[in-house]
Amino acid sequence: MKFHGSLVALVTPFKNGKVDEKTLAKLVRHHIQAGTDGIVPVGTTGESPTLSHKEHERVIEIAVEAAHHEVPVIAGTGSNSTEEAISLTKFAKRSGADGALMVTPYYNRPTQEGLFRHYETVAKKVDIPIMLYNVPSRTGTTLLPETVARLSKIPNIVGIKEATGNMDQASHILSLCDITVLSGDDSLTLPLLALGAKGVISVIANVLPGDVSAMVDAFFAGNLQKARNLHMKLFPLCRAMFIETNPIPVKRAMKLLGLCSDELRLPLSPLSADHEKALIAALKAYGLKPRGGVS
Repeated sequence: MKFHGSLVALVTPFKNGKVDEKTLAKLVRHHIQAGTDGIVPVGTTGESPTLSHKEHERVIEIAVEAAHHEVPVIAGTGSNSTEEAISLTKFAKRSGADGALMVTPYYNRPTQEGLFRHYETVAKKVDIPIMLYNVPSRTGTTLLPETVARLSKIPNIVGIKEATGNMDQASHILSLCDITVLSGDDSLTLPLLALGAKGVISVIANVLPGDVSAMVDAFFAGNLQKARNLHMKLFPLCRAMFIETNPIPVKRAMKLLGLCSDELRLPLSPLSADHEKALIAALKAYGLKPRGGVS
């Protein structure tokens, strides 16, 4: 299965401290109806660090069930423990997920050889398409292009979510191998498509799934002017989504737009009043109609 187009880095909605399973399923259906090409639950945006293993697995199950195999589900299964990553990835396969998104091991900062062996070991243990996830601002570790190229030779390592914010990094990867590259930074999606990326795993798609999908589709249809116009329109709101740590702003935006609660789990805290004003202004400038919020 190809992982191309606009995929959403799905939030995990909470209600009174628990995963809001009903709303989670509704969000998956909402995305499919809006044209999203894939669902990516329990990643960074899905607050995976604060989910128990049981909750993590349940979110994967719900996403798979709600998607009805209409679009691929790529479940976040990364860990800084290789054994734990194997366990989560095995569960994703059993649950019917179409792939696994695996962030580089965080905090313990392995060498490039350690990173290679980590992914190689999981790939050999679990026969499921694996997408690497390179986000050094979160993990303290960078997966170098040469290591990506080595890993691309393993048959079930099929792609990388490239979230370094570094265009040279993406260019280098694409010059070394033909692995599928997906943007991990909304504001860089169009430039990365121009380099040869196949799509995006998007935060802003939680709020504007149709428009993100339309931008990617326009690019691949050869309508570059439409793609540029959508990029420029989306760009200020993309920036606003990261005015504080993701997913704090996007969850607040979803609350303001009536999509789900903005409930977070500590150590994440609610969006500050000043930043909320800026977020509301960006939503209104886009033409959206946020409800409530600070005056």
